[in-house]
Amino acid sequence: MDFAFDARTQELRAKLLTFMEQYVYPAETTAHEQRLLLKSPWDTPAVVEELKAEARSQGLWNLFLPDAEHGAGLTNLQYAPLAEITGRSPHLAPTALNCAAPDTGNMEVLAQFGSDEQKKRWLEPLLAGEIRSAFAMTEPEVASSDATNIETRIAREGDEYVVTGRKWYISGAMNPDCRIFIVMGKTDPDNEDVRRQQSMVLVPRDTPGVEIRRAMQVYGYEDHSHGGHAEVVFHGARVPAENLVGEEGGGFAIAQARLGPGRIHHCMRLIGMAERAIELMCRRAVARTAFGRPIAQQGVVQEWIADARVAVEQLRLLVLKTAWLMDTVGNRGAHTEIQAIKIATPRTVLDIIDRAVQTHGAGGVSQDFPLAELWAAARTLRIADGPDEVHQRSLARRELKKYL
Repeated sequence: MDFAFDARTQELRAKLLTFMEQYVYPAETTAHEQRLLLKSPWDTPAVVEELKAEARSQGLWNLFLPDAEHGAGLTNLQYAPLAEITGRSPHLAPTALNCAAPDTGNMEVLAQFGSDEQKKRWLEPLLAGEIRSAFAMTEPEVASSDATNIETRIAREGDEYVVTGRKWYISGAMNPDCRIFIVMGKTDPDNEDVRRQQSMVLVPRDTPGVEIRRAMQVYGYEDHSHGGHAEVVFHGARVPAENLVGEEGGGFAIAQARLGPGRIHHCMRLIGMAERAIELMCRRAVARTAFGRPIAQQGVVQEWIADARVAVEQLRLLVLKTAWLMDTVGNRGAHTEIQAIKIATPRTVLDIIDRAVQTHGAGGVSQDFPLAELWAAARTLRIADGPDEVHQRSLARRELKKYL
């Protein structure tokens, strides 16, 4: 394993670091101020569109997609240090580069499983950053950590599919630019193979029977950057049969193909979040005085900083190893490592951000610093794309299998 940056990664990394300093960090305050003046809190601030235009002009666009036909053609190992940099401003930078969830996963699904017509109608405008999308899988009435529990019904009636069900925490759905949902539901609920019961269909937002019922908060935040998280109800929404993604019964497999890259992308960005928290913690520690000396001289604060640095270096190496494995032996070959980083990264980064909050005192939980939002985002990622316990259960079974 060689984790040294190649020439292309070095070039893109240098450009991205400059882009962050010149455009993204200054835009954080601007985006917040502009959002307060919008008619709807879910509209996109003008500065975000300006950032997107600038990123695209610099070639910092669709970096996440390894498919050279549709994306930048980077490997996971090349993308990892770039995603980490965007994680330093997770509510703005990924969107600016058209590398934000859930659009990234949806573009991967369409690129890999979509028909030519689906790619033309939905993938192309997503790649261009002209529209947004949502992935409708999680449901409030069942434990969605087990995707076979999903109850939404996708029934074939002639040349149409009829979608009936209730979803929630559907990221991006509140944004008026969200034009398409990839909906997972059951087309064959009686199939003895529970992993062949589900399918995915494309449901345009303006389809009759689609109700955006309400916005879901995350620790009191609306999470505008992702276009909000919504409760969405499908009241017998009808779509053409050609809106099926892949084949009937292939929904579970498509979901797993989608979630693998999504999990490592989250972990890449989480490392950037941790680096931002460490930087803020150090700056605060040397600037504040308590009991007659800078708090940077307090032993407990020094321990927090040292432990944070050690933890981040460990996590980065594990994420890079996982990226390397995904590139060399595929997602299935990296299954153990994907689960390991999904368990370790959010919980560790959450602790680092929490220490940074503590170092800032009341300021740490205020809107004057990004730490509270970073904490909420990191805490959410202990649930998103499979909670810790599901990954621990699967990983333990794989380890135990060696001895049975």
